[in-house]
Amino acid sequence: MTELLGLLAASFLAATLVPLPSEAALFAYLQLHPDRSALAVGVATLGNTAGGRTSYLFGRLIPQKKLNLKAVEWLRRYGAPVTVLAWLPIVGDALCVAAGWLRVNWVAALAFMAAGRLARYALVAALS
Repeated sequence: MTELLGLLAASFLAATLVPLPSEAALFAYLQLHPDRSALAVGVATLGNTAGGRTSYLFGRLIPQKKLNLKAVEWLRRYGAPVTVLAWLPIVGDALCVAAGWLRVNWVAALAFMAAGRLARYALVAALS
């Protein structure tokens, strides 16, 4: 149980501005418990999506003004589906914050964030 909480925490922190490799945490957990891959992928996805949602909420706190950042441009052009890429290093955090700043529909953004993260963790599990 403690290991799952550690995986949840690592996944959450990795989705914020804390540079932490959540894939390594998932891989390490799967090396110890290869029979629990579905549970581990679910926990990592939950934690990482919650971290992305936190970044989204921080974005809502940023005062509205004109910004010409790449993440903002992508979200203005394509909307919530762009947040499926929120799992990417560096740019992913910016996408979550930008989605919040732009007031992108949070339910749609959360769903796309979760889908992208689930796909990434499922791939890590499959390769473990």
